[in-house]
Amino acid sequence: MTTRRTPRTTLASVTILNGGHELSVHALKRRDDSFSLHYTVAPPLPDAAEATPVLLALEAMDDIGNEYVDRGGAYGAADDGTCTRGSITAQPALAPQAGEIHVRLTFLRDGEEHPCHLMLRTSATKP
Repeated sequence: MTTRRTPRTTLASVTILNGGHELSVHALKRRDDSFSLHYTVAPPLPDAAEATPVLLALEAMDDIGNEYVDRGGAYGAADDGTCTRGSITAQPALAPQAGEIHVRLTFLRDGEEHPCHLMLRTSATKP
């Protein structure tokens, strides 16, 4: 018996790390005190046991001027080895009135910063 996987929705996608990988954000999850982005990177990032780990930092601002800062995250290889799956969290919670959020993700590899920018719509409706 084979298991079918539902295709993942992609909210935003961008080429990262000098064009060697593609970052795809699949979910923006709200919490009472924070929000998190769930993403994949393909091809997968190098295994930390075999190479210098790639670190990730987040900064964001919504369309009404609120700023959000990195609270940490985690990532690891997908079971099938085709990508890296991860999440990164920011604080405070997204403002209920925010309609979109502009995110700067900075990947740090071998002492070099590799920033990328994304715009994500939230589920809020503007008054």
